[in-house]
Amino acid sequence: MGSGVWPVTDQAVDTDGVRLSQDPDAESGFLGRTRELKELRADIERAGLDTLSGRKAPRARVLLIAGRPGSGRTALAEELAARVAHDYPDGVLRARLSEPDGTRVPVEHLARELLTALERTAPPGADEDDLTEALRTALADRRALLLLDAVADAEQVDALLPDTPDCLAVAVAEGPLTGIADVRPCTLGGLDTKSAVELLSRHTGSVRITVDPRAAEQLVELCQAQPAALTLAGGWLAARPQAAVADLAKHVHAESDETGALGRVFGLVYASLPGTAARMLRLLSLAPAGLVDPHTASALAGCSVSGARTTLDDFVAHGLLRAVDSALPEYEVPGCLHGRLGALARKHDRPAELQLARARMLERTVRLLQSCRAVTETDSPQAREKLLATPRDLRFPHPRAAADWLRARRPALLAAARLAVADGELDTLARRLMSQLVRAMVAHFGTRAAAPDLYGIHRLVLDVAERRELPRERAAALLNLADLDARTGRTAEALVRYRAALDAGREAKDPYATGRALESVGGAHLELGDYDRAADWFGRALAERLARDERADAARVYGRLATAHTYAGRYGEAVRAWRAAVSGHRKAGDVAAHARALAELARVQEYAGRPEESLRTCREAVDWARRAEDVRLQAALHLRLADTLDRLGDPTAAGLERSAAERMLREDPADACEIRSTVSED
Repeated sequence: MGSGVWPVTDQAVDTDGVRLSQDPDAESGFLGRTRELKELRADIERAGLDTLSGRKAPRARVLLIAGRPGSGRTALAEELAARVAHDYPDGVLRARLSEPDGTRVPVEHLARELLTALERTAPPGADEDDLTEALRTALADRRALLLLDAVADAEQVDALLPDTPDCLAVAVAEGPLTGIADVRPCTLGGLDTKSAVELLSRHTGSVRITVDPRAAEQLVELCQAQPAALTLAGGWLAARPQAAVADLAKHVHAESDETGALGRVFGLVYASLPGTAARMLRLLSLAPAGLVDPHTASALAGCSVSGARTTLDDFVAHGLLRAVDSALPEYEVPGCLHGRLGALARKHDRPAELQLARARMLERTVRLLQSCRAVTETDSPQAREKLLATPRDLRFPHPRAAADWLRARRPALLAAARLAVADGELDTLARRLMSQLVRAMVAHFGTRAAAPDLYGIHRLVLDVAERRELPRERAAALLNLADLDARTGRTAEALVRYRAALDAGREAKDPYATGRALESVGGAHLELGDYDRAADWFGRALAERLARDERADAARVYGRLATAHTYAGRYGEAVRAWRAAVSGHRKAGDVAAHARALAELARVQEYAGRPEESLRTCREAVDWARRAEDVRLQAALHLRLADTLDRLGDPTAAGLERSAAERMLREDPADACEIRSTVSED
């Protein structure tokens, strides 16, 4: 799978090309590595340097499995995890620390995904230190095993290590991890001959091995007993039932030695492919996060979806791809082959052809996201008509299928957005992709649940807007990021972004962005307790709305201005602002907003020491709340009337108001939005 965290499954697949079972007793389970497994298990029990000095180990023990891609290092890590999992009842957490092309995955992304796997939430936009601290806190009272695959550097592992000796980290890397204390690498070479021959026979069947065991051993030697090379050799033989093992050994021996055992076998397999299949295979190096589905392959190669799936299944049979355990037809490019495919693509395809393939892939992704969102808009005749006009291959049968697709393809979709932005030459497509991705995620998961992913997407949008000098898009991205900051309590950071959005909106001469930024700056100051500045900015926003004759928006801003004056204790100005808001909502025909504004006006009148006016306004608000059919607001207003009547010395009338409120609450058991007559701030 792509970078980040992937879930526990019944079967694990080695990123270097060997399939195994997580059940150590399964008949078709793990092959060989008996000595390495014994050493690793002994290393778990070995006393560390801290223990020898009499101190309890402050952090989790780290085991390192080192080997070149294709050596079966991930398979060994998975087998070790399966065998010791019973010692770690809080489960196995898996994370891949680099992309298939070797790009380092940021620690903040890894920490967030691990927290999600632990069912812990972290605010969108939180920095690396906050996220890693939250991860250590989440693991402090757990006994879990972390399997960290494709480690790029020691700093990644160090940042993710739990501060408890009850956890264990198994790191998979190409070389040593200098900088992490007390780590002894288990360095992998080839499999033992018996295991290597058995791996080969699983693809070819036992007959061809039995009739010529010497040829099988020679082929194992030529492959240097590397699991990935043996898998490719087995796939080549499986596709040619009439070929003898000795024939393949001769072909491999004739290949150049410069590319190593895996390179020789891969070169032979690649050369045997038809031209169209070979082109599709090398173009798969462009797939985001190394994850491929039939639509991705179809778009890259310019063929039909059904034809692409048939070819992908053939690649799996050849050992060139790995089928992902997923509800969708999905495949993964083995990490040990990704770089070779990319080199072949650069050698055989012109840059313009590669760029066109990327553009087709992004365009297909955009259309799938549009369909994914459109299937949720079942109440719209226009959306239904548009959906029916979509090609059948791009349609989803129902919203649940679309949500499942979006959830399963999420790592690849996010990677596609990152790659499109990094490319720099496909910014128009990148902007469309990110726009549709945001809409689809909001439609299926909701803004709150999708907030961490949305934050990253909006940052990418901002990068493109700044690179292309697009002030309108920059303003929109800044507003979206600031909104997410404000919702998670980072009000100071939100204020900075709102001010930057205001500048961008003015540069773009965008009235919507300018007005929203002005209002949002005021809201940030209000949240920070700076009521004078809040009132000033709300006043500026109000002037913009009135100048453009936006009456409904002006009425809302009047209410926010009144709130700032109320908090500052300027009740006279607050009353005037609320009266203007009431008038604006009445002219706009917004009955519910009219009722709420009257309720707030009544509250401020009471704060100002004018209970008789408050009583009259409150009764008027009850009438409008009844017209708006807002039962909770009616109940709250009856309670306010009761408090006010008590102060005016009329307990009988107050009792009647409370009885009316209680009756309404019995009929509508939801919590009432209670408004008490108190001078303290709400």
